[in-house]
Amino acid sequence: MKKINYCCKNFKNGSKSVYKTLKSKFPDIKQKKKSCLGNCRLCSKQCIVRIGKTEVIVAPSAKVLYKQLKKRIG
Repeated sequence: MKKINYCCKNFKNGSKSVYKTLKSKFPDIKQKKKSCLGNCRLCSKQCIVRIGKTEVIVAPSAKVLYKQLKKRIG
């Protein structure tokens, strides 16, 4: 899997818990916190991450986002 990018402003929506959980359970996966991913419309309402440079994953909650990322990791 490519690097997972997180928007720091989205951490308040729950993505911070996903970041921490993935960091502890999958330390070999590269994760990076960015000040902004440029998807403010999605980011202000839901949990969001960007994989690589183009793929965006959006979920209504941190729990759903974690499940989607875990499924991608395998």
